[in-house]
Amino acid sequence: MGKRVYFDDRRDAGRQLALKLSAYAGARPLVLGLPRGGVPVAYEVARALSAPLDVFVVRKLGVPDNEELAMGAVASGGALVVNDEVVERFGIPAEVVARAAEVERGEVERRERAFRGGRPMPDLRRRTVLLVDDGLATGATMRAAVSALRKMKPARLVVAVPISDPDVCDEFRHLADDAVCAVTPEPLFSVGLWYRDFTQTGDDEVRELLARAALEREGAVPPGATPS
Repeated sequence: MGKRVYFDDRRDAGRQLALKLSAYAGARPLVLGLPRGGVPVAYEVARALSAPLDVFVVRKLGVPDNEELAMGAVASGGALVVNDEVVERFGIPAEVVARAAEVERGEVERRERAFRGGRPMPDLRRRTVLLVDDGLATGATMRAAVSALRKMKPARLVVAVPISDPDVCDEFRHLADDAVCAVTPEPLFSVGLWYRDFTQTGDDEVRELLARAALEREGAVPPGATPS
């Protein structure tokens, strides 16, 4: 018997995730997608909840010679999050962290320009924020995003993903105000295994979905239509 596939693609995953988030519809939430792969998921969530859509850019700072292990992250708004436990365990000098942060901060700024143009980061104070990605395996990037967003003082911060390792999902129920994970297979192996189509999301698709969401909110195009 073949492995079960939960989602056709990220858009399908977003529609399924939105069903699990219906309780937040009345909270007038702001939906933030983690680019790139989280944005198609977040688009469907925002559309289902009649909520505004934006992006939150975060770049992991990998440990030298072990890039999958995060020693910190930089994020939208200039936030720098350092994983003190990892830095101390591996004896990573402060200047190494600073150099990595400078490089990745440049990529954050590039993506900010690419995806948001000159628009400022929304004011998150007194807002319910749904932070969406396409899945959680180790949770390193999402962990950094939560830490950075906490500094912006949203009223309620909810991590929302279509699929997650069950233990990682439980962890985010403590790190954030809530974590909604549509499915939590065990073992997870990897996020992409549970999608029929897990093609990489490009910059152009992110921009197009943000533009489409804005036009739909303004009533300029019907939901789901492609803006001209």
